[in-house]
Amino acid sequence: ARVEAVAPLVAAERAAAVAAIIHTVETRYVFPDRVPAIRDRLNEGLAGGRYDTADPGVFAERVTADLRESSGDGHMYLNHAPAEYAAVAGSDAETADNPAFQAIWAAAAVRSNHGLVETRILPGNVRYLRISQFHWVADRTGQAYDDAMRFLREGDALIIDLRGNGGGDHAAVRYLLSHFMEPDQLDITFLEAGKHPVQSRTLDNLPAGRLYGKPLYVLINRQVGSAAEAFAYDVQQFRLGTLVGATTGGAANNNTFFPIAPGFMLSVSYGRPVHPVTGGNWEAVGVSPDLAVDPETALDAAMAQALETLLARSEADPVDRAGWEWARVAIEARLHPVHLPPERLNALAGSYGGRTIVFEDGRLAWRRPNGRTSALSPLTADGLFAVEGTDDRLRMRLTGDALEMQRIDEPAPSRFARD
Repeated sequence: ARVEAVAPLVAAERAAAVAAIIHTVETRYVFPDRVPAIRDRLNEGLAGGRYDTADPGVFAERVTADLRESSGDGHMYLNHAPAEYAAVAGSDAETADNPAFQAIWAAAAVRSNHGLVETRILPGNVRYLRISQFHWVADRTGQAYDDAMRFLREGDALIIDLRGNGGGDHAAVRYLLSHFMEPDQLDITFLEAGKHPVQSRTLDNLPAGRLYGKPLYVLINRQVGSAAEAFAYDVQQFRLGTLVGATTGGAANNNTFFPIAPGFMLSVSYGRPVHPVTGGNWEAVGVSPDLAVDPETALDAAMAQALETLLARSEADPVDRAGWEWARVAIEARLHPVHLPPERLNALAGSYGGRTIVFEDGRLAWRRPNGRTSALSPLTADGLFAVEGTDDRLRMRLTGDALEMQRIDEPAPSRFARD
């Protein structure tokens, strides 16, 4: 929401905000034994001048650091959110049930396609979906997931990218998870003091159908939290797929928001999840990957493992196998770059059946009759090259005495002798 101006925070407002935060923690926090440490830390921060700033954003950052350090709880934090505060301040309803608050979240969900921000068909017909946040808007988000699941269903293997996903609504997690499990299976149980346990179970009706039998890879990193961790944890504990990347943030508890004047929203944990497989959760420890790699290379690592799994299928269609093998070569070259010495590259330059290969700027390039050049990037040590600008649909193999041109949709290469 657009805010015209942010008023500077004065001392009386900072003191009142800290007092309100302490009161909320004392009355609503799920772990009463941690309350004294939180209260002491906040009072110390106020008295010692740690919160002495006129900037509401900086104030929220410093309070958040103390909340998290004193509680060890990733869901304890303070946001400077004037629009959300204005929507719920003065209302007796729980924040999550407040129509004005829901409208703000619904607008954000719609603008990001409910967190389903990217789909791609990767080489080898590996289908990719990136989920930036687990939004849920009744009667709308499910339709977005149905479209995404229909897209994934036609893939030979599936990659769901959660890197950077800080969480969201469990309803979206349950909807996604249900596509990979039998109906009416216990997913997780939520515990809250003074209330009966609440079970989450997989759904019966899924318009896009279930996605059984396809290799599934989920990409994770340290910035994955909360609801996103829940999905990763489910994938691992129910043995639905492989987690690739780095250990997640470790924020498992259920949280809700409370308005704190002037213009803040306080996140407080009110319950905790219990998984049916482990009897526990991922709070403070995170979810560890099955394949630990630098998160920056997690997509290529997942692709490599997916293609290896597909190529191990003895009953695979030969056309499919050829596509997987083509894709595997490129992925291996990205994970393990091939470097050919300049003298060898120079020796491969020449004319092959009227096709001119030149050595310039330390690399080979294909110079076409119209003057355009396409750089050649080595894929293997024996002289196989990718051709720049062809979306890896064309490759060249240079043997020294011949050039072989191989297109992805042709059964055999065309061979041109060196002139």
